[in-house]
Amino acid sequence: MHSLTARDFTPAGASLQGLVGNTPLLRVSRPFSPPDRGFWAKLEGFNPGGIKDRPGLHMVERARARGELQPGAPVVESTSGTLGLGLALAGTVYGHPVTLVTDPGLEPSMTRLLAAYGATVDTVPEPHPVGGWQQARRDRVARLLAARPGAWCPDQYNNPDNVAAYTPLALELASQMGHIDVLVCSVGTGGHSAGISRTLRQIYPGLRLVGVDTVGSTIFGQPARPRLMRGLGSSIYPRNVAYENFSEVHWVAPAESVWACRQLATSHYATGGWSVGAVALVSGWLARTEPRDTRIAAVFPDGPQRYLETVYDDAYCAEHGLLGTAPPPEPDVVGRTDEKEVTRWTRCTEVTDPLAKTTDSAQARTAEAGAAR
Repeated sequence: MHSLTARDFTPAGASLQGLVGNTPLLRVSRPFSPPDRGFWAKLEGFNPGGIKDRPGLHMVERARARGELQPGAPVVESTSGTLGLGLALAGTVYGHPVTLVTDPGLEPSMTRLLAAYGATVDTVPEPHPVGGWQQARRDRVARLLAARPGAWCPDQYNNPDNVAAYTPLALELASQMGHIDVLVCSVGTGGHSAGISRTLRQIYPGLRLVGVDTVGSTIFGQPARPRLMRGLGSSIYPRNVAYENFSEVHWVAPAESVWACRQLATSHYATGGWSVGAVALVSGWLARTEPRDTRIAAVFPDGPQRYLETVYDDAYCAEHGLLGTAPPPEPDVVGRTDEKEVTRWTRCTEVTDPLAKTTDSAQARTAEAGAAR
């Protein structure tokens, strides 16, 4: 009879995939709200590479299952950093070479880290004249795909698997919190705000979704401008953004995010990058202004490690005028997302799809022209 030894057991979660998920929840109050108020932060920085480990693995798994991604075939994608870590992880797990197209704004430490994880980093030298760095990266991806038969691109901006990847995160939040009234998410590709809110609304039909964008982003109808903040915002219109799910949107400026990131670090020993600071600022305001028993969940997409040369570097912040100014206690308010160009923390409760508005206007002009004939 064989006697069991320690060698007969495999610890739970011992695979690389087992490192992703079941991230902790932290109660955040002062200095963002009085101590008897606050919000709960889902700390996705506890994943190996951050929140986008989830879609990185899921999109590759689903593409392999459908036969779109053959064994050993290259994976090529555009990224501002975090999804790159998730795809590098997926490449290691499933045996795919990964090429990540980025731009000069990617932190040198992140470039080195992605290379250390086995990814090839391809940096575009110039922005697109209209679509900025984001469109330049996507154009480069298209050229690489054409030159590499069998290569596959996740297309994170439009891939529904990007949205579906966040169902487990939503269920984790529901289990950890019991009830949620308001969900606060940064918006870049639109994946995690759409995926989490879709699942949570099935559990909590009255859930409100608050989106957090950066100034200079086109996602909610503002003009595209050069952006310092990475990880949220866009110069294009990602089709994964679930505009109909949002109760309101806030735009946050870089200096305001830096202030919030540093306040989080000193007060809660848990912080992150641009998206985390922006989400914390908005969530703190909601905690101060909503009824006292409102249960607010905020998603913190990553940790502080990749931002030591930017958000947490005094010389960098001083060079870009990001120090010495605390955000105002209240956001500005606009009635429409395209009412005026915003340059500081601003809120709007009328959220629409900018492309849908453009289509409606074009159809109206066509109808008017037909009537005139």
